[in-house]
Amino acid sequence: MFESLFNEDERGQVGIGTLIVFIAMVLVAAIAAGVLINTAGFLQSQAEATGQESTDLVSERIEVVSSTGIVNVAADGDLSEIRVVVTTAPGAGDIDLNETVIQAVGPEGEETLTLNSTATAGAGEFGLLDHGDSGTAVLNGDNDEFTITLDPTSGPFGTGTGSSAFGEGDEATLDIVSPASAVTQVELNAPDLFNTDGEAVRL
Repeated sequence: MFESLFNEDERGQVGIGTLIVFIAMVLVAAIAAGVLINTAGFLQSQAEATGQESTDLVSERIEVVSSTGIVNVAADGDLSEIRVVVTTAPGAGDIDLNETVIQAVGPEGEETLTLNSTATAGAGEFGLLDHGDSGTAVLNGDNDEFTITLDPTSGPFGTGTGSSAFGEGDEATLDIVSPASAVTQVELNAPDLFNTDGEAVRL
């Protein structure tokens, strides 16, 4: 009777089975822990990258100081040049204007403008007057200022001189996109009447 209740062979089989199940559970737990650690590391890296991108979108931004237009012929109501003075936003680092684009929307449509290193801009371009000490196209974040120039006779602003150019009563919108993809929007609103040839008017 006792022999059937305490069969040593059966107890050994149960022990081995339990050991196998225990080892399997340990292996599964180890694999799961490895996956969780790897996932946590990946998520942390993603979060850090996303946080840095979000910070750059806020801080690595170009700030507009002023926007003016230079009257060409007052009687014709047109401008010879549009000037936008820019600097870096507080807390921003160096911003390379060579890698900056301007998405302009005006009376003649829309266009993406890129830098022409000369002061005079043509179609599809914006020019640059250096108001800083660096002599380059990089805003250094040290109260450095540059004057961006736009051609009111081409691109989205106008199709020629005189009444075909950007001038009296015209409106345009500029989205200045920094290398970090931070966007600064500028509204250009020309006065309804120009008085003097060559005068500077606030836009």
